[in-house]
Amino acid sequence: MAEANILVAHDQFSCPVCLELLKDPVTTACGHSYCMWCIKNCWDQTDHRGVYSCPQCRETFTPRPVLRRNTMLAEVVEKLKKTGLNPPPAQSYAGPGDVSCDFCTGRKFKAVKSCLTCLASYCETHVKPHYEGAAFKRHKLINAIGNLEQKLCAEHQKVLEVFCRTDQTCICLLCTQDEHKSHETVSAKKERTGKQKQLGETQTEIQQRIQERLKEIEELKQAVESLKRSACIEMKKSEKIFTVLIRSIEKIHTEVTELIGANEKAAVNQAEGLMKKLEQEIAELRRRNAELQQLSETEDHIHFLQNFQSLCAPPEAGDLPSITVNTDTSFGAVRKAVSELKDHIEDFCKGELVKITTTVNEAAIYSLQAPEPRNRAEFLKSEYEKARGKAAKAEVESDLQSDVDDLQRNQ
Repeated sequence: MAEANILVAHDQFSCPVCLELLKDPVTTACGHSYCMWCIKNCWDQTDHRGVYSCPQCRETFTPRPVLRRNTMLAEVVEKLKKTGLNPPPAQSYAGPGDVSCDFCTGRKFKAVKSCLTCLASYCETHVKPHYEGAAFKRHKLINAIGNLEQKLCAEHQKVLEVFCRTDQTCICLLCTQDEHKSHETVSAKKERTGKQKQLGETQTEIQQRIQERLKEIEELKQAVESLKRSACIEMKKSEKIFTVLIRSIEKIHTEVTELIGANEKAAVNQAEGLMKKLEQEIAELRRRNAELQQLSETEDHIHFLQNFQSLCAPPEAGDLPSITVNTDTSFGAVRKAVSELKDHIEDFCKGELVKITTTVNEAAIYSLQAPEPRNRAEFLKSEYEKARGKAAKAEVESDLQSDVDDLQRNQ
């Protein structure tokens, strides 16, 4: 029965420093108990100042107390080991990005609170004295944060708790009696109240700006979708127009080709008909020439005289007129006309392309409007930006026209 009565919570016999069951327990003059090694290690770290305090209640001792093993507490702890213990409270160890307890030794638990008076962070176990001890009632506890040294005045090593409105900086109480003595100062809490209101107004403005930007994004999305649809439609229409244009050019090409072919065929047929008649005339002349040759070789004078009149009559002129053959039978004039047509079309297309490019560039999804100038400096800057924009636009148009002129000269 006696054994059952000493089944108590684990943390009642745990060292507040290492959070383990007490080993070689010692009790300080203020009544708190620690492992002998833990409290000795704590005091060794402050030995250079000659001031030794209890890690829980902060009561100071001078000179350094002599540590003696608490025999009765050691026996109770040994009996607890034999009779069993309730499990310690669940705590999580500090991980990357967590604030660790400043009083844990070995592997440290995650801190849950930071004290702006002690400038230390505590886990669930080590923070209990701040809730239970009267000496800690005036201490300021906040949710655990890192870099507590930033809460100290760099000059006086005191807690920053005053705000200097003149220099717009946080200071300690000693600073108000020193370099900030004649400045306008208020408590950090009072300044926070005013700044909190300003922060709320800024947040409201930012949230309003966010809503405006979200609306603009939505409008931009709709404009982009509309532009995509419009561009798709116009590309299809342009494709049809260019297809018709290409077919028109192909038709002209076909007509010119057929015209040249027809002219070629007619000229060839005419020439071939003329050559056939010339060949017939040549055959007739050869026949008469053979008869004349035969007549010239006959020895019969009577036969010669009887046939001379008919055979020696001059040949008839025939139906064919005198023929003059044109040695330049190329279609150079046609080629020149087609080449001039090509030049006219290209010149026209280049001129129209400039117009089309200007029209397409004007189909912008959005336009940026500069805010209204609030002072003369902003007004002058706005006017300068406008003038520079007009000059840049004129320069682009000039460069585009120069490119067109260069293309025309290089044709």
